[in-house]
Amino acid sequence: MVAGVIGRHKFAYDLWGDTVNTASRMESNGVPGQIQVTERTYRRLRGSYDFERRGSVEVKGKGTMVTWFLLRRSGPTTPEES
Repeated sequence: MVAGVIGRHKFAYDLWGDTVNTASRMESNGVPGQIQVTERTYRRLRGSYDFERRGSVEVKGKGTMVTWFLLRRSGPTTPEES
């Protein structure tokens, strides 16, 4: 990902790159009320969070991607989380 400031008089901050494009396309294939993550994110967080496998999704410019729904933080809950 690349970030930068655009303009001389009125500044705008923007982000570019494959990560941003993937996130945008994942959002286009999303389900209302669900947090959808890529396989890479799932593998990194699976010890700390519970997921439900959504399955394969066709993502423009990326092809078929396996995605997961984030359900909750895993492990014991505190009284505040009950």
